[in-house]
Amino acid sequence: MTAAARAAGLLLLVLALLADAPSAAASPVPAPTTAATASADPIRARQWYLDTLGAPRAWTQTRGRGITVAVLDTGVAAANPDLAGSVLPGHDFVTGTAGPDNTGRHGTGMAALIAGHGHGPGDAQGVLGVAPQARILPVRVILDDGDHPAKTPKTPNAPANPLDPVSAGIRWAVDHGADVINLSLGDDGPGAHPDSGEDAAIRYALAHGVPVVSSAGNGGADADRTSYPAAYPGVIAVAAVTRAGARADFSTRRWYTTVAAPGLDVVVPAPDNRYYLAWGTSAAAALVSGTVALIRARHPRLTPAQIRTALEQSARAGPADGRPDGDIGAGTVSVPAALAAADRAARQRPQPAVPAPSPAPAGPSGDAAASAAPRAAGAHRGGTPAPAPYLAAAGAALLAAGEWLRRRRRRTAAPGPGGEPEPEAPPDNPADPVGSEV
Repeated sequence: MTAAARAAGLLLLVLALLADAPSAAASPVPAPTTAATASADPIRARQWYLDTLGAPRAWTQTRGRGITVAVLDTGVAAANPDLAGSVLPGHDFVTGTAGPDNTGRHGTGMAALIAGHGHGPGDAQGVLGVAPQARILPVRVILDDGDHPAKTPKTPNAPANPLDPVSAGIRWAVDHGADVINLSLGDDGPGAHPDSGEDAAIRYALAHGVPVVSSAGNGGADADRTSYPAAYPGVIAVAAVTRAGARADFSTRRWYTTVAAPGLDVVVPAPDNRYYLAWGTSAAAALVSGTVALIRARHPRLTPAQIRTALEQSARAGPADGRPDGDIGAGTVSVPAALAAADRAARQRPQPAVPAPSPAPAGPSGDAAASAAPRAAGAHRGGTPAPAPYLAAAGAALLAAGEWLRRRRRRTAAPGPGGEPEPEAPPDNPADPVGSEV
């Protein structure tokens, strides 16, 4: 099965358009009308999570200038007004060509959460990312959910790639100047398992001083399986929290979770220049990648281990009511506190960049990569296709009903689907879905 057929799962719900006229599938959502927001851009007014993270307070110190964040995803719409001028030339490991697809819905949304700079007079409209002066290096490693294989054909005569797209994309990003790598992808299906190629690629990034941020997974209301790449040693694995600071029902509860960030009602732009409300741990991971970009801009010599520790030491340990919640790792990220912790770390002796190897947990696990083509004999995992990632929603289509297309994978020893598809999956068990358009 080719990578083009490995559509990543998204739960597509009814999308409500805020700025345009309503349609049969989309009804308008009223813009905020309080005195404080009556004259403000309605999209900007909905970015509550920036205040929750404390990002505006951190911008007095840095906005991420000079930092490049690699977004390994579905491609990024470089012409989107909120990203224009901030997207570097990248690579497409799905088709094997330079210059990734520029219509990726999910990737565009994640890129904007990291480095969106807004648009209009004074950039006062649209989406701001946590690091609005950072640059995005787009690396396409998977398809948007619902993309038909015919839309992304394999490039004729493309050279064979012994690595799956995620492994290859990580190494390519490191070699092409990435300062941070964002992996808002994964697979928490029963057939997923750790991958030596991905593990090696992540260790390659860490050894070169590049932090890797990944979404923790969206199986919290289901089987709650271990997810990769989030569970690899050294990865900053991010859970999702609500506005109240409690773990979102869908967010995976596993031992490897590092920190958490908002993952509900998060505004993202799409290639159609509309805005959508996203929810899932992918969005949370992107917000943390923006935080890491700010840390790197201020302290470029900190190791990935020091940055991870700074996030953990500065996180808020529980939801708004003060109850501890070990399911969100060290707690919810605070950008100003993380920068302060990084200031302290910069005065300390560096920690090792690469964590010691650790045995993979037994049993099924999730979050691995899509494969660009059927693996040649001798490829890692014995030549079996890698499980495809879940994606956190970045506005795909206006649908009246949700459909969750869980990715399938086959094993050499036991052919057949590794994860059971779940049509009409309930909202409490998303695969990093779109919530609604705003």
